Amino acid sequence: MPVISKFYGIVIRMLCARLLGAHFHAFYEDSELLVSICPLGIIQGEAPGWVREMVIAWASRHQQELLADWDRCVAGQRPQPIDPFD
Repeated sequence: MPVISKFYGIVIRMLCARLLGAHFHAFYEDSELLVSICPLGIIQGEAPGWVREMVIAWASRHQQELLADWDRCVAGQRPQPIDPFD
């Protein structure tokens, strides 16, 4: 699963699994979140509250880039890196 961003110990990865629709994975220590891109929201997983909030804030700032990366994955291409949380 390619890494597309890293910030504050959070690693964002994307893998094309069409069954779930446009989404990405956020990893922090032993936690994993599965996050829908459109509409933006957490599909499943557990993580500390601040991690959940930061992932959603980051994703809202980069939603169009995330959708473009999803389209790349669907087309069999690697997603492009996205700037970390600023």
